[in-house]
Amino acid sequence: MIKLKRFLHSQKYAPYIFILPFVIIFLIFWLFPLLNSFRMSFQDQMLGQEPIWIGFDNYKKLMNDTVFVKAVTNSVIYMAATLLLLIPFPMLFAVLLDSKYMKLREFFKSSFFVPALTSVVVAGTIFRLMFGEMEGSLMNTFLANFNLGPFKYLKDQTLSRIALLALACWRWTGVNMLYFLAGLNAIDKEYYEAAAIDGATAFQRFKNITVPLIKPTTVYVLTISIYAGLAMFTESLMLFNGNNSPKNIGLTIVGYLYRQGIEKNRLGYAATVGIFLLIVAMTINLTQLKLTGTFKKEGSK
Repeated sequence: MIKLKRFLHSQKYAPYIFILPFVIIFLIFWLFPLLNSFRMSFQDQMLGQEPIWIGFDNYKKLMNDTVFVKAVTNSVIYMAATLLLLIPFPMLFAVLLDSKYMKLREFFKSSFFVPALTSVVVAGTIFRLMFGEMEGSLMNTFLANFNLGPFKYLKDQTLSRIALLALACWRWTGVNMLYFLAGLNAIDKEYYEAAAIDGATAFQRFKNITVPLIKPTTVYVLTISIYAGLAMFTESLMLFNGNNSPKNIGLTIVGYLYRQGIEKNRLGYAATVGIFLLIVAMTINLTQLKLTGTFKKEGSK
C-alpha cells in the first residue's frame, strides 16, 4: 500500500498516470476501430458471414460508383457553403456583441446559442415541415405574399441545399460566434485604444487588429467546420425523412456509408467509404493548416 502511494505521488510517473485514461480511450475507441476498418476495406464482409480477402477491389469499385460520386459532390458543396456562411457571419456577430455600444449583450448571446441545444432530430423535423411542398407550409406561405411558389423544396437539388444550409446556419451560428467571442476577449483592448488615438477607423481596427489576432480561433473554427461539413448525416436524414432522398439529392458521404453498411449489410464496402472520408478530411485539413501557417515554428519566417 505504501509503495502504491509512493508510485501515485511520484513526480516521475504522475504525468503518465494522468494521461493513461486518455491513452486507453484513444486506443479502444479510435485507433482499434480505425485499424479494423482499414482491414475490412480489403475484404468482402457481411454480418454473420466469414470475410473474404479481395484486395483493392472495393477501392476500384468505389472510384467507378456514380452514386458515391454524387454523395461526395453533395458533401463537398455543403462543406464549402457552410465555410462561407459559418465563419464570416459568426465573426461579424461576435465583433458586434463585443462592442461597448451593444445593448442586451447576454440576451443575444443566449438567443444565438439556444438552437445548438435543440436536438438535431427535432430541428430536422421542424425544418422538414417548414420546407414542405404543401401550400400551407411556412416557406410557401411566406413566398405566396410575393406571388411566388409553391415550391417542392425537398425534391429540387438547389432548393434542398438551401434548406440544409438554413438548418446548419440556424443551429451552428451561435456556437461559432461564442468561439470568436472567446478569441476577442483574449485580445488586449489597449491595441484598439492606441489605434483609435492614431485615427484608425472601426474597419481599419477590425482589419489590422481583430482579424490577425483572432487567427488561431479562425483556424480552429475552420478545422472543425471542414470535418463537420464532410461528416454531416443526421441533418440530411431528418430533413428528407430517411436516407433515400429523390435522385439522391440529399445523400452525403456518411449517408452512403450508412446505406452500404447498415441498410445493405456490405460492411467491407462501407469501411472503404469510411477510409476515403478520413483521407479526404485529413488531406483538406492538413492542407489548410499548412497554408494558414499553423505548422510553422515560432520565430520562423
